[in-house]
Amino acid sequence: MSRHLSLRRRLILAAAPLALTGLVLAGCAVQSSAASTTSTTSTDDATTETATVVDSDLSATAVLAANADVTVVEDDEWSEADAADISLDDTTASSDSDAVTVDGSTVTITAAGVFRLSGSLDGQVVVAAPGDAQVVLILDDAEISASDSSAITVTSADDVAIFLADGSDNSVSDSSSYADDAEANAAIYADADLTISGTGTLEVSGNGNDGIASTDDLVILSGTITVAAVDDGLRGKDSLSVAGGTVEITAGGDALKSDRTDDATQGFAATHCCAPVGATSGDDGIATATDAVITGGTVTLTARSDASTADDSPKGISAAVVVALDGGEVSVDAVDDAVHSDGSVGIGGGTVTVASGDDGIHAEQRLEIRDGGVTVAESVEGLEATDVAISGGTVDVTSSDDGINAASGTASDTQGGGMGGGGEQDTGETLAISGGAVRVAAAGDGLDSNGSIAITGGSTVVSGPSSAGGQGAVDSNGAIALDGGELFVAGSVLVTPTGAQQWVAATASGSAGDTVEVSDAAGNVVATFAADQSFGAVFYSGPAVADGAEYAIAVNGVSAATVNEGVNVSGGMGGAGGGGGGRRP
Repeated sequence: MSRHLSLRRRLILAAAPLALTGLVLAGCAVQSSAASTTSTTSTDDATTETATVVDSDLSATAVLAANADVTVVEDDEWSEADAADISLDDTTASSDSDAVTVDGSTVTITAAGVFRLSGSLDGQVVVAAPGDAQVVLILDDAEISASDSSAITVTSADDVAIFLADGSDNSVSDSSSYADDAEANAAIYADADLTISGTGTLEVSGNGNDGIASTDDLVILSGTITVAAVDDGLRGKDSLSVAGGTVEITAGGDALKSDRTDDATQGFAATHCCAPVGATSGDDGIATATDAVITGGTVTLTARSDASTADDSPKGISAAVVVALDGGEVSVDAVDDAVHSDGSVGIGGGTVTVASGDDGIHAEQRLEIRDGGVTVAESVEGLEATDVAISGGTVDVTSSDDGINAASGTASDTQGGGMGGGGEQDTGETLAISGGAVRVAAAGDGLDSNGSIAITGGSTVVSGPSSAGGQGAVDSNGAIALDGGELFVAGSVLVTPTGAQQWVAATASGSAGDTVEVSDAAGNVVATFAADQSFGAVFYSGPAVADGAEYAIAVNGVSAATVNEGVNVSGGMGGAGGGGGGRRP
């Protein structure tokens, strides 16, 4: 009997009735890189490389626990010694098994069992077994090409496994077109749970639609699998799991897809330890009706719109409910958002590197980064969600507009910075940094919130914007509270903060790559950091800054200003919302 992976625990998030499923890539975690920012005053409360431990329902564990069982046929559930041979021979085939019938170029398997297919067939293999049957197809140097149908079609069975024999090279290809109402419309199509395993290779050509599709659970345990499809590459309607092997996909539509919409516990998939997955798609790289979860392996996605069936705005990873990235190495290059969720995004480990034509990582509700290494190498807006929470890991963002933006779909962006944001109202969004090492290089606002900003830990370096133009390095409609951690800014417009922690600000100019030093009256260096863009003002807040004390600011070792703690930059701090040249409130 097939085995079921039990994943049962209901996940509930604020503002969304989420009983979840997802696309899962699970397994080996990857060590994140250390922060590059240094400070001579780091304490346990302001450590730049240690994550704050935060329990979260956006963890992969919590998301997976809310999903339905996954059906898998393991290799130890059947014996190769029991296999009945099926010899494929051009437009016909032969077998001694009573469970195999041959009608012209169509081979039909009608009972449970293990069947070895070898040779070449210009035709179709059909599994039409009883509803409680487990059928295993061993492909042993098998080539199956269908001119007017799917190459392998499962019309009925309980569970079906395709095993790629050791040392074998196998291929399947299907019709170049299907009727609009065709149910079987993939090179390999199963109206049953489907598991693929083995150590051989499988090349799949989905000439008319999808590459490999299952109406139930689709699981890849092992093997070297290459898929080229005019539409979707891999599609498991109930779930899609990549648990091992090597998978390479080229798809005109979505590369990996799970699209069950009528059951909130289905629509997911799994890839376990160290399985490399590479995909180039015309639509989304990963698309799910509910969740997308990655906990291990190497996942490389390129989502572009140059295919005939392509979406105008393909995303790298797109989920309707939750994206949970807790391990592995994830690389995304997308025309639209690199990572997108209509609900929330949680990152708790591994490395995530993205380049995007729009948002680097976008969530309609909550985006939280608890651990791992996140690099947004190219974006319009780097990180965006109604609520953004960073409690650990390393975060490196480069953007042509806002770097990290707390904004909802109904709230307008802040313009002009300052407490009050130039007349804009606090609409309740939050940007909170409590740990980790954060670097932002932005042409727009560095840190931006239509609500409030709170920094209580970690190390945050903001470079830009290089010129004001209505933008601010740290910009909020509501309060900007500094109560811990370290905040380094080299930009143009800075905002007068609130909170218990002291700060210094100065008018000082420099270029990208210049080093800014903050020293106390005794000449001791309090903090040092490198600017990523040209700047006209600097700002530093950290635990070693003393209330009312005097500090010297130097750029590349040359004195730029001497200032007192808590005194704003005249005409530069506070932006349109004010703060002016006054002291800290």
